[in-house]
Amino acid sequence: MSHRPYSTSAYREAARALAAIGRRIYGQGWSPATSSNYSLRLNEDHAAITRSGRDKGLLEETDIMVVDMEGAAVGDGKPSAETLLHTQLYRRLPDCGAVLHTHSHASTVLTMHWPADHITLEGYELLKALDGVQTHDTRLTIPVFENSQDIAALAAEVDRAMDAGDAGHAYLIRGHGLYTWAADIGACYRQLEALETLLAVELDRRRLG
Repeated sequence: MSHRPYSTSAYREAARALAAIGRRIYGQGWSPATSSNYSLRLNEDHAAITRSGRDKGLLEETDIMVVDMEGAAVGDGKPSAETLLHTQLYRRLPDCGAVLHTHSHASTVLTMHWPADHITLEGYELLKALDGVQTHDTRLTIPVFENSQDIAALAAEVDRAMDAGDAGHAYLIRGHGLYTWAADIGACYRQLEALETLLAVELDRRRLG
């Protein structure tokens, strides 16, 4: 299969943006140590993504590499083990330009201690930070998938859930973390910040009973 070439300038811009956003996310405590992965679409056939095993608090432009939409590395380096979860979104959603995945305290505790297959966020003003949400009087259902090392199977499970109309803004992996996506890196970070804040609020509310 032939792939459209991506521009070097697009890659460099993506690498700068992902390194900067990664350090920002790390500073919020949502991506401890080498956890998490972030990506940006370069064109129809390629995405820039974090390399495997990189400390997100020290992320640099050289820690970003290119993959095709089948998740294969373009050039040297080993991409994130969860690359197929990013490329599934890019293949399915033509308007998806960025994907951010975090491993926060709140998402880990919520999904490990409450066994439901979804988490519902409702009535929060901050929901209006999500693309397309116009009012706090909104119910957002975030699917929770079981953790698996079979990333291809997990990506297929996400695809089936999206076929059913689930996972419109984000999804969670139990005991693992949050995935969210948007048209560009700024919108994606905005959604991530809103969702991580709301998950932390939801955790506190459940603790308080």
